[in-house]
Amino acid sequence: MLGLLAGTLTTFSFLPQVIKTWKTKSTKDISLGMFVTFCAGVFFWLVYGILINDIPVIVTNFVTLILASSILWMKLKYKPSKH
Repeated sequence: MLGLLAGTLTTFSFLPQVIKTWKTKSTKDISLGMFVTFCAGVFFWLVYGILINDIPVIVTNFVTLILASSILWMKLKYKPSKH
């Protein structure tokens, strides 16, 4: 239960950023390198969770990957135009 609580809190900490980025369509202050690296790390945590069959690790990293990947996708989609 403690693992699920910790994973849930850290996972849903991304939700405000996802909502803000989606509403403003601004990703100027979001680091592309950080989100690429973070998404890769979360992907490997998910694989690890699957390999050891650990439900809290699987569920929280799956949701985190979706949220962080959506920020990464918006970072790539909403690139500022160079005038």
